[in-house]
Amino acid sequence: MAESGQSWQRTFKGLPDQARAARKWARARVEHVDVEQVAGELFAAVLGSGPDLITVTVSTAGDRVRLTTAGPEDLPARLTHGPGHRIIAALSVRSGVTTDGCGLWAQLTTEAP
Repeated sequence: MAESGQSWQRTFKGLPDQARAARKWARARVEHVDVEQVAGELFAAVLGSGPDLITVTVSTAGDRVRLTTAGPEDLPARLTHGPGHRIIAALSVRSGVTTDGCGLWAQLTTEAP
């Protein structure tokens, strides 16, 4: 049986002050203790490439939450594996670079430990 879920997407200006708005927007979509921190780290990593716009997607399915941030250009390795990468890896069950190389994603679980 397929799991049901929802998906939301919003595009933010590629400006540092938009990181807070992106974190709050993600938190308003899902209840998870780490969603704001992970969304902020993903946003900051993509912001480092200097895009005009950053698209944030929040998707749910069953006990999973997936956060994705993406810009219009390929991300350099220093951004995909920079300081925020350790935080994202520690707080998520899986994470990586989007298939087009322009963004990052992280999967959280709402399952009790």
